[in-house]
Amino acid sequence: MSNRLFLSNRKMELSSGKLARFADGSAVVQLGDTAVMVTAVSKTKPSASQFMPLVVDYRQKAAAAGRIPTNYLRRELASTDKEILTSRVIDRSIRPLFPAGYFYDTQILCNLLAVDGVNDPDVLAINGASAALALSDIPWNGPIGAVRVGLVDGETIINPTRKQLSSSTLNLVVAGAPQNQVVMLEATAENILQQDFCHAIKVGLKQTQHIIQGIQQLVKERGVAKRTVQKLYVAPEEIVECANNCVFRSYFFSSQRLASNKIYAVFTDSGHDKISRDEAINKIRLETEEQLKEKFPEAEPYEIIESFNVVSKDIFRNLVLNEYRRCDGRDLTSLRDIKCEVDMFKMLHGSALFQRGQTQVLCTVTFDSIESSVKSDVISTAVSGIKDKNFMLHYEFPPYATNEIGKVGGMNRRELGHGALAERALKPVIPQDFPFTIRVTSEVLESNGSSSMASACGGSLALMDAGVPVSSAVAGVAIGLITKCSLENGGIEDYRLLTDILGIEDYYGDMDFKMAGTNKGITALQVDLKLPGIPIKIVMEAIQQATETIHVPLSKRLRFVGPGAYNLKKLQAQTGVTVSQLDEETYSVFAPTPIAMHEAREFIRDICKDDQEVNLEFGAVYTATITEIRDSGVMVKLYPNMTPVLLHNSQLDQRKIKHPSALGLEVGQEIQVKYFGRDPTDGRMRLSRKILQSPATAVLKTLTDKNSIVLGGTIPQSSTSSQ
Repeated sequence: MSNRLFLSNRKMELSSGKLARFADGSAVVQLGDTAVMVTAVSKTKPSASQFMPLVVDYRQKAAAAGRIPTNYLRRELASTDKEILTSRVIDRSIRPLFPAGYFYDTQILCNLLAVDGVNDPDVLAINGASAALALSDIPWNGPIGAVRVGLVDGETIINPTRKQLSSSTLNLVVAGAPQNQVVMLEATAENILQQDFCHAIKVGLKQTQHIIQGIQQLVKERGVAKRTVQKLYVAPEEIVECANNCVFRSYFFSSQRLASNKIYAVFTDSGHDKISRDEAINKIRLETEEQLKEKFPEAEPYEIIESFNVVSKDIFRNLVLNEYRRCDGRDLTSLRDIKCEVDMFKMLHGSALFQRGQTQVLCTVTFDSIESSVKSDVISTAVSGIKDKNFMLHYEFPPYATNEIGKVGGMNRRELGHGALAERALKPVIPQDFPFTIRVTSEVLESNGSSSMASACGGSLALMDAGVPVSSAVAGVAIGLITKCSLENGGIEDYRLLTDILGIEDYYGDMDFKMAGTNKGITALQVDLKLPGIPIKIVMEAIQQATETIHVPLSKRLRFVGPGAYNLKKLQAQTGVTVSQLDEETYSVFAPTPIAMHEAREFIRDICKDDQEVNLEFGAVYTATITEIRDSGVMVKLYPNMTPVLLHNSQLDQRKIKHPSALGLEVGQEIQVKYFGRDPTDGRMRLSRKILQSPATAVLKTLTDKNSIVLGGTIPQSSTSSQ
């Protein structure tokens, strides 16, 4: 049983029913001569874990590329970085679609059958996992589809070949669910503009729908029926209600307080830090769980624990949704305080300490010979064509960073994934011809918020401290999402986006949206969701959190841009924003931080402060006041708060003059001028006094103080009087 799909005129084949038939679900996906088999198996008895025990293993086989492993055993050994990172991408794409409370051991195995060196198998593995789960009886709310999007010479390419990807400025993987819902995003970019990035996501998401339809057709042909699970581990409503209304009696006062009120008091006290807030909530938790155990002696421990979690989660989320309040007192778009230090230790090639709120990262830079570069495995070399890399970032997350005790040494999947994201964020600014191997180490000393984005910031500082000629500084931030879903159809009714999220906002929220970039554009993006998909509108808003569109009338374009684009260059140099012209009167302003956007708004407001102006009538005569005498003419104003414009010598008199003094003109003198609209190229006002010296009559327009411009006010109608 197979189905052939065509994505941008390239055939992708989905098949099932021939290989690995003992698995709950099995599928083979082929693109070109690259083929991946994916199997899905899930136990029917629940696990003792209090989370979804999903394991995804993506394994590369040297035989698939026609090679023999070069290690001493000549066989595949431990998982490579590429295998672990691809496993994480697959996990993040499928995990949100499992039913809530499905705590049954589930394993997804991805086996490379053939690699042609042209098509990357990682995206095929995502689609294979989707097909295997959809064709199995495992409860799963899929299918999903995934594509890679490249950008070559301004053109978006779906599932680009290795050659195309080598010249692409974008490497974006999009996983989508039915009805154009976004499930997962992963991207590396070379300072891509925000509008180009958003367009690529839209194009990729549209192509994922074709894959979803192909999988749905296979499911329909097979007639798959999902199994009935023994139990879904969710908190019973009666225990949740009891937890919400647990009563606490004060030993010092006769008053009583509900558990929900005590939780609310903790979450609204911005004086708490991470540790004190966790301790206060845990104290309430212990007291509440003790009462719940007395009232529900037969309840399982998980039901008691989860009931309290549901109550505290609802209170936390409602604070954001209904009151626009965050537990640390910030508004929804504010960053935490940032402190930076460089040159921490003289013996190191480069070092920096980056602190954002209670997230603290120490980054160091080490140079070595080019022979110290990382050598790729045979499959990665066959797929990417890259044999080694001379820039690497290694991320460490010791247990003391969250006041915990744990095993030290080795590297887990989380650390590898966070380090890879920060490495992708920094790589586009490293010179390609740099003559040394660069190793950046990022050690998280405190963690209460995105430490991977802090690693990108600290790594950028350390690179500059080491003297690496980076093309631009890099910064990153994590954006969260709190949603309110409909009880009828499960759709999102309302939502709030949060900038620079805390650890607790990540824990109770629905999304971890990490984006890094320079003042020129985006360099890396990673989106993790807990929901089974979000509308693309929310993704666009998250990307545009630090982006603003401004409307500049043609009449003010010269003032906004400035002579020789002086004002635009000054705006970008002083604030770090990037300004892109969308059409004749619309500009997009991209800022790396909300502070930079605020500074840009103030700058634009200053140079365009009288942007609202009186509607002038073409061909009408107005009274102008001379404000300055120049060699080339006189500067005049038609109304009090108008920016003076030049009335050139050639338009002052029928006679040819070299200086306005020849006509006896003085500052403060009023003269009559005729208005001829705006210059279509630069928007400058066109006035003439010379034309009025002809015998033709005209209507004189008088602009009084009542017609003066007030920033942000309304524009009154101009009065007229006959000459």
